[in-house]
Amino acid sequence: MPAHADNQLHLVRKSSFLTNNNILKGLNMKAVDFESLSRYARVLGTIRKKPGRVETLPSASYVDREVSIDGDHLSRYAALCGFSADQGVPLTYPQLLTFPLALEYMASDASPWSGLGTVHLASDIRQFQALNIGDRVMVELWTGTLMAHRRGQVFTLESRIMRGTQEVWASTQSLLRIGVQDPQGDPYRALPGASEPLALSATFKASSNIGRRYGLVSGDLNPIHLTAVSAKLFGFRRAIAHGMWTKARALAELLPSGRTDTAEVKVEFKSPLLLPAKAALWASRDESGSSFEIRGDASQTTHLRGRLKLQGPGPA
Repeated sequence: MPAHADNQLHLVRKSSFLTNNNILKGLNMKAVDFESLSRYARVLGTIRKKPGRVETLPSASYVDREVSIDGDHLSRYAALCGFSADQGVPLTYPQLLTFPLALEYMASDASPWSGLGTVHLASDIRQFQALNIGDRVMVELWTGTLMAHRRGQVFTLESRIMRGTQEVWASTQSLLRIGVQDPQGDPYRALPGASEPLALSATFKASSNIGRRYGLVSGDLNPIHLTAVSAKLFGFRRAIAHGMWTKARALAELLPSGRTDTAEVKVEFKSPLLLPAKAALWASRDESGSSFEIRGDASQTTHLRGRLKLQGPGPA
């Protein structure tokens, strides 16, 4: 359940998400919503926060009461990630609808740490009913739990999407705040590797500009994804692919044709995919789904590990 109502930020606007009317100069980026840029600027302003220890994660929750599934935006997303039109609204797409709320949290006083230096460690998505173009939904996000990690403090953000009175989609994002001493909570448990051998399933290219292109669609304009110059400011040799793009690219290959109604997909982001890159999907499939990894095509470095379950129970 979301956190207490008195901590909620209510975004009661009609979401336009991204439009083609605004142009951001300097990085050859266009179609950027200035509202998203404003949020990101506020997140960058949190750099003054120190990666200190907290006993508990302060409760906070956010809600956008009216979001529409836009067909044009969905088509742009699907094309970037490799989904076909007959697959409908992909499992990963609704995560984009939660991103403005995640930025609001990262920019707020409720977040103990700066958004800078926070790493997306794992993503668990549960879909209970398929979404459709034109659906009008309510999007909620709230703070979760703390877990201890050898590199710092893990915390979770919970999200769900309501269509009327029904919960149709939910996710848990596990985020790592690097550098926190004496992290709190139970130990973080990494997603185990597959119990059966994985076979090469597909190969794909991640172009040098995929971070910019995906950032324009998703709203995630973190400098580590945009250019080699901006990524170097944060310790990366080159720009890196978004973890959620890599997850979606794997699912585009693994999901069956036609739309998926009920499914769960868990992934852990193991190492950054430096751009440009050639990568390979390794998988084993059974009746219930797939175990899979994204590996470097030449280096065999594991960038992402996951498990897709195509059938599962509805929300509790």
